[in-house]
Amino acid sequence: MHSILLPLPLKDSIVNTFPTLIGLSFLLVTFIVSLIPCLFRKNIVSSRGISIPPGPILRYAFLRKHPEKTLHNWARAYGSLFSLWMGNQLFVVVSDAKAARDLLVTQGAIFSSRKKYFVKDQTIFAGRGITSSAYDDTWRHHRRLAMLFLTPKAIEGYGHVIEYEAFVLVRSLYADSQQGNLAVDPASYADRYAVNNMLSVSFATRSDSSSGLVKRALEIGKDFMDLTGPFSNAIDFLEPLQWIATRTRSRGRKVHDDLIRFYGGLYSALKARMEGGEIVPDCLAKTLIETEEKEKLDWEDTCMLTGAFILGGGPISEIIQWTIALLPSYPDIQARAHEELDRVIGRDHWPSAEDENRLPYIRAFIKEVERVHNPFWMATPHYSTQDHEYNGMFIPKDTVVVLNCFTMHHDEERYPDPYTFNPERYLGDELTSAESAKLGDPMKRDHWSFGAGRRICPGLVVAELRALPSEPITLRDSEGLSDRTPLSFRVKFEPRHEGVHEALGKLRI
Repeated sequence: MHSILLPLPLKDSIVNTFPTLIGLSFLLVTFIVSLIPCLFRKNIVSSRGISIPPGPILRYAFLRKHPEKTLHNWARAYGSLFSLWMGNQLFVVVSDAKAARDLLVTQGAIFSSRKKYFVKDQTIFAGRGITSSAYDDTWRHHRRLAMLFLTPKAIEGYGHVIEYEAFVLVRSLYADSQQGNLAVDPASYADRYAVNNMLSVSFATRSDSSSGLVKRALEIGKDFMDLTGPFSNAIDFLEPLQWIATRTRSRGRKVHDDLIRFYGGLYSALKARMEGGEIVPDCLAKTLIETEEKEKLDWEDTCMLTGAFILGGGPISEIIQWTIALLPSYPDIQARAHEELDRVIGRDHWPSAEDENRLPYIRAFIKEVERVHNPFWMATPHYSTQDHEYNGMFIPKDTVVVLNCFTMHHDEERYPDPYTFNPERYLGDELTSAESAKLGDPMKRDHWSFGAGRRICPGLVVAELRALPSEPITLRDSEGLSDRTPLSFRVKFEPRHEGVHEALGKLRI
């Protein structure tokens, strides 16, 4: 055997650096071990030894593109109630109608609060957003003020506004498509309809297509939606990121400032009209102006209350866009809807919301649109305020509870062949969506989207035109982070009969 003799200086060097190498290796191993709790899920057990629901082994910083599909796959793997770690925040995802009813309705006292998201609640709304505030005195105060304005009688009074904007929508589509000779993209028309409804109800004002008011409202709304998905931002779940300047934090602050400037300006303009002696129609801002001193509302309160209400108009536009995209994609369904209109309403006058009960197929169509193309698949997350055990699983205090509407809307037990667009599944359902939401049996509820009877009105009047595709419509949704719209498409709008042109000509816009 031959031995290798190292030069003395090299041998001394290895001997001297060996402790350093050991120390570095120890630090590296320690660092890796310390990362394990940050990378992998943590199991939490109750005092009785009950564990949190199962779920994916890794922690996540964000879920950006189409998170509903990721949740759907996890629901199939882990069950209808599973847990998920986003950074240091525990989520429990509810994908079952009965569990949704049991937790969010029956146990609403425990699960009615909201997580204080850094971007949405703390930065954009500054703790004043009625849909994102914690279940506390501030929320109760703002909720009470909103209900002064949103009483059933008050909502009925806005019916003429909604129908007027629906007629404007149809006439604009008809005119700009040159009576069916030119294809148009209906997205901007649907957006204007939604924003003008919200502006009328909030500020007793509206805007025509040439005004920058609608455009600015839509720009702020898009920025808001991009930033406020329940899984969109790592900064919401990793607190150290909140301490440093990031693009997300800067964008959130800009949206906050935009809300103050834009909706504050509308609020001040309405207040000036009232102080000048003008008789202003009832609206949200008018209610706030008349009660701001008594209710001790400050400037940001009024801006955020009105701004949050208008931001909620986005889903209306999206449902209209999907309605227009689906009608020409299913000509047999469109023909059946036309037949029902002609038979029940006739061709002498326009249909209205009051006709809904007499149009079961069109109502079924709208319900199916909302089931298949829910604008918000995760709804607004809830937050637990105390420990709770459910079906042998533990839901700790301070857990975010998310409703997984995508999986619930594709439940084969409730909706046979769920990926097929089929309005007939709702024939015989005579309830409005608001009435259906109050049913004791959650499996009989029509869907888990937002729901109120008067939202059906635009779908009724659009049906007076025959929508024809000028090119294939993909029926795929956009790469939205929070809401969902169809990919851009164009259609032609032909009158179904001569009376349409005459009726549209009588309408003054």
